[in-house]
Amino acid sequence: MLPEFTKQKVAEAALNFAGTGLSVMEVSHRGKEFVAVMDEAIALVKELLNIPEGYSVLFLQGGASLQFLMAPYNLFKSKAAYLNTGVWASKALKEATFFGEVIEVASSKDKNFNYLPKSYEVPSDADYLHVTTNNTIYGTELKSDPEVNVRLVADMSSDIFSRPIDVSKYDLIYAGAQKNLGPSGATLVIVKDDALGKTGRPIPTMLDYRVHIKDGSMFNTPATLPVFACLQTLIWLKELGGVAAMEKINIAKADVIYKELERNKVFVPTVPAPEDRSRMNVTFVMAPGYESLEKEFLDLAAASGMVGLKGHRSVGGFRASIYNALPIESVQALVDVMKEFEASH
Repeated sequence: MLPEFTKQKVAEAALNFAGTGLSVMEVSHRGKEFVAVMDEAIALVKELLNIPEGYSVLFLQGGASLQFLMAPYNLFKSKAAYLNTGVWASKALKEATFFGEVIEVASSKDKNFNYLPKSYEVPSDADYLHVTTNNTIYGTELKSDPEVNVRLVADMSSDIFSRPIDVSKYDLIYAGAQKNLGPSGATLVIVKDDALGKTGRPIPTMLDYRVHIKDGSMFNTPATLPVFACLQTLIWLKELGGVAAMEKINIAKADVIYKELERNKVFVPTVPAPEDRSRMNVTFVMAPGYESLEKEFLDLAAASGMVGLKGHRSVGGFRASIYNALPIESVQALVDVMKEFEASH
């Protein structure tokens, strides 16, 4: 979900961007009007996440799925460590196997990824540890920055800007824009400059972060409309009070649903440990004895205006995605439907 502010500004720019009389989809990406958009978006990312000196911010394409490959291409020398907490973490791990030895330091696959591994050892000779901070399918989330003695890489596609992070602990952060930042088509990358150029291997031009840093995300034509949309969301977020203010809102939204799940006799959360539960994706199923009512609840929710509530096929049940732009009123509306359904059964 995107903020109304973002959608309105994009709608205006789709017709007349920066007074040019052209659409943001028609202007040159090297024209001063769009260069100003890119520059402001990068500056706001740095400001909102309090990014220290020595890091570069990029807006690329290909989604997080391309980053699964770009990360090892640029950082993998001989061995890499991966924390396997879901489908996307598994996909990232698979891409890394093309480059050498990959150590799966821990996995929650034994319980269908419904928890986060708490104790694991990262080999001291690993080039980096890769984590996926939020798991959209299974509803788990790392809410604090891992403490490790190797380089740290994070896929933050679905919880970027939802809470403060200490960027200095990471060497690479990447995030597809389409959860908390903008529409699909843009990918945010935050990379520590001195982590690059150490693999000893040649890197294809388009996959080399240094190339994109040198050209300011303009090596090839950027996704002009998605980047413009990302800028509007960043402006909205700053006006809201930044990521610290956003975190308070997200905690409040998640608490409303999780408290209802703990109280309601008809539903049960899929993630048993409260500390592991995602603030972005609340996953739940019918309680024992009520399994046959799943479709009936989905039909009631749909009739009440709930879109996209059906859970992923690997988990079943329901998934309430409550990303940054979703207002708490929408969360309360879902809870009201849950209460109504319980009362009728």
